[in-house]
Amino acid sequence: MIVTTTNNIANARIVEYLGIVSGEVIIGTNVFADFFAKIRDFIGGRSGSYENVVKEGKEDAIEEMCKRAESLGANAIIGVNFDFGTIGAKNSMIMVACNGTAVKMAEDYA
Repeated sequence: MIVTTTNNIANARIVEYLGIVSGEVIIGTNVFADFFAKIRDFIGGRSGSYENVVKEGKEDAIEEMCKRAESLGANAIIGVNFDFGTIGAKNSMIMVACNGTAVKMAEDYA
């Protein structure tokens, strides 16, 4: 499955637009990640533990979106965008959502 943020795929002919597909994931952070993130917030620097949670969430959301596109008969998703946020008590959970347009490309490309 080709997944791209662009609205077309080079050298490909889209033969059918199948609709909008999405993937959503909500991941809880753990106490240790929160603790070390607070230290990083105070002294500066990147939070590797949170970065890993976001990366995992992004990959899972893409996988979910691809499954939904495949169920429609798509072989590509174009125009993909992502949304990230925190939810829950004390913003203890990270939400990752993505959506795009499921399409069917001509067989000579896929």
